[in-house]
Amino acid sequence: MKYRFFLIILSILFRLPANGQSEAGQPNIIPNPSFERFSSPPIGWFYKGEHYTTVMKYWSSATNASPDVFGPKVRVPAHWAKKGFGKQAPHSGHAMSGITVYGCEKGKPHCREYIQIQMSEPLVVGQDYLAEMYVSHLPNSLRTNNLGFYFSDKQVDEITDSVLPFEPQAKSDGVLESAVNGWIKVSERFVADSEAEYLLIGNFLPDSLTEAKPSPAGSLPYAYYYIDDVLVKKIPPILPIPVPEDDLSNIPLEAGKTIALRDIYFEHDEAELMPRSFVELKKLLKIMRDNPSLAIEVCGHTDSTGNSDYNHELSEKRAKAVADYLLSNGITKGRTYYRGCGSAQPIATNSTAQGRQLNRRVEFVVLQNE
Repeated sequence: MKYRFFLIILSILFRLPANGQSEAGQPNIIPNPSFERFSSPPIGWFYKGEHYTTVMKYWSSATNASPDVFGPKVRVPAHWAKKGFGKQAPHSGHAMSGITVYGCEKGKPHCREYIQIQMSEPLVVGQDYLAEMYVSHLPNSLRTNNLGFYFSDKQVDEITDSVLPFEPQAKSDGVLESAVNGWIKVSERFVADSEAEYLLIGNFLPDSLTEAKPSPAGSLPYAYYYIDDVLVKKIPPILPIPVPEDDLSNIPLEAGKTIALRDIYFEHDEAELMPRSFVELKKLLKIMRDNPSLAIEVCGHTDSTGNSDYNHELSEKRAKAVADYLLSNGITKGRTYYRGCGSAQPIATNSTAQGRQLNRRVEFVVLQNE
């Protein structure tokens, strides 16, 4: 009886659910959630989606439209600054993003902008999740509803600058109206219905189905919102992650066998591992720890785009990045080797995008396992 009473007190103090798992203890699966990290120096102002994608680390534009980055080194052009762009302080840190979410029927170019990111792990089907972000509208712009979260199985890259007609798993039903230079939290719960890998943020409904409210001081003919501190996390009870039959942990480790690592991602044309890669790399690390005699050689491969010398160098750097991860987590140097194979060993055609993607891979060869 005393033990049960003690658990009840702990549950109240720490807000633990009945199964003992704390919602507060669940990790945020959105990398770079407050837009503080940059892949390259800001270029000023963005007029193409690729500009945003080039500058913002891990985030990208899902279309040709141009989301914006705001930070200490970003200069807003004078004619946009007059409309109030750039006067908002971030909700946290020093940077934030901004997107247009309404204005197609008024003829605004780039009337819909969407920011996109690959999550650090896929969604688990049936799992309850919390999706949050902080938003603040451009003071002279319209205020709208429907700003939402769409979780996609694949990366979206559409040649458009208007509405993406997807069905968001979670969205704001009410008009999002903050005080001048203030922030409000959009917080929605949803149950995952697919093993989605990517999150898109924006308004996925047309203007005709979006409520728009003018600013008291007179409005611009479109709606624009700043975005900061994006969060996606599991809500207990936590469901187990299904393990497929061909999972790395189920593959026999026979000497001489070549084994492909799944879902290893790198920054474009670089050797830096993307956050999603660590799901598979943690499995490999556990295998190495559980089999102390196991020695492997990591092999990097590219597609045939570019010259052979460059491809070989890039593939070697990527193989080294995987080996370095193992070394940095306690696997001794004598158990992990690496080499680059460039484009010399394709497993699919290089004449299609799908084939080239299959050829860009990382494998390891079992050298010994006694």
